[in-house]
Amino acid sequence: MSEENVGGDTGRFTVRTVAETHFAWIRTRLAVERTILAWVRTAVALIGFGFTIVQFFDRFQQMPSTAPARFPDAPRYLGLALIFCGIGSLVISLWQYKWTIDYLWSRDYAQIAGMKKDGIPSAVIGVIAVLMLVGIFAFFTVLLRLV
Repeated sequence: MSEENVGGDTGRFTVRTVAETHFAWIRTRLAVERTILAWVRTAVALIGFGFTIVQFFDRFQQMPSTAPARFPDAPRYLGLALIFCGIGSLVISLWQYKWTIDYLWSRDYAQIAGMKKDGIPSAVIGVIAVLMLVGIFAFFTVLLRLV
């Protein structure tokens, strides 16, 4: 059993290379994946609701039996704000994810990982990239009134 002092000279805690620390590292790694997936679900909901609000109220205002809206551009601004928040949450989540993964693979904890860092990358990064493109497309579609 080997031990390494983590945290420099402060002696905050010691990393022991045993099975329980290895499995704790894996649980932490999986918790990071669950966290970013929750961020992605939230971003999809924000982008989807934003685009839907714009479309719904645009169609609603075109109905012949409805009174003209007092603030006809309000749904558009709300939709743009929601889409922007969705894209922003994807950017923040990706930054947080990369920072946390780099921390888990830092010199202090790489020894308890029990695997190589250059393994299979997480598919969630590709999903986030695609969702960012979808969100940007939706934002500019609403902004430029293309739909």
